[in-house]
Amino acid sequence: MQLDDLLGEPAIEAAIDYNPLTVAPKTLLVDVIAVMNQKRIQSCSLSSVAPLDAMTVQQTDSSCVLVMDKTELLGIFTERDIVRLTADGIDFGKVTIAEVMTQPVITLQQAAFKDVFAALFLFRRYRIRHLPIVGEKNEVIGVVSHESIRSILRPIHLLKFMRVADVMTTQVIRAPMTASVLSLAQVMAEFRISCVVITEEQLQSDLRQFVHIPVGIVTEQDIVQFQAMQVNLSEVLAQTIMSQSLFVLSPEDSLWTALAQMQQQHPRRLVVSWDGGTGLGIVTQSSLLRVLDPVQMYSVIQTLQNTLR
Repeated sequence: MQLDDLLGEPAIEAAIDYNPLTVAPKTLLVDVIAVMNQKRIQSCSLSSVAPLDAMTVQQTDSSCVLVMDKTELLGIFTERDIVRLTADGIDFGKVTIAEVMTQPVITLQQAAFKDVFAALFLFRRYRIRHLPIVGEKNEVIGVVSHESIRSILRPIHLLKFMRVADVMTTQVIRAPMTASVLSLAQVMAEFRISCVVITEEQLQSDLRQFVHIPVGIVTEQDIVQFQAMQVNLSEVLAQTIMSQSLFVLSPEDSLWTALAQMQQQHPRRLVVSWDGGTGLGIVTQSSLLRVLDPVQMYSVIQTLQNTLR
């Protein structure tokens, strides 16, 4: 039995979204958010500048948008930017995307994108989650993201060997169901996090103390959706928009269990709880990508090879 047969080789080309969302620099931010909020877009005219008039995107996660002037890449805008601007109280109807986009854009030459490590290195170095892939003349080929890389990974046995505890983060921000969505956006922006776990305080009689039981989660995507509805986020409570269908992991669960849940339910993060709710953690797509850290992978592969002998 060969190790390569078990792990397989990720299809790098499949990780590239060749139809990323693109908008012109003068597009109003409120219109950009409306586009990002849609799961499928058949056509959209956001600009009078060709070729951006006819924009066709199929089944994209739409978690980022590229700001283009014809074929020139000017900037990038992501869900995290929406959360930050929401926390700052920006009027989305009076700001253009050019005023708030991130520039210059970190890109990767298509010729250098030979394996996932090239993208993972840039993700970690620059603390980004979206990476435009460009050609020899710096023309945009597509976008690679945490989501797209995770979708092509098949390190089944590596994931089965590792536990949730190996990659989860315990630096979790929690909030009660009565917290306003605006306050959650401000916290997410301040701590540069992508979600807040909503908990309910319960008395644990055997421990004689209160514990925080996870009952939901509010994410960047939720902020985006409600911004698109143009509601007053200071008046909307967390319990109104939180995702309630939580699959709560244990630290002893395998990463394969975590990946299976992400594939089935399509969340970007899973809540981890232990000791009757006294412990709280999060596993994200980024956490799962740490499995591909070269040093970590080498150690786990050695263990797997020894097991197969």
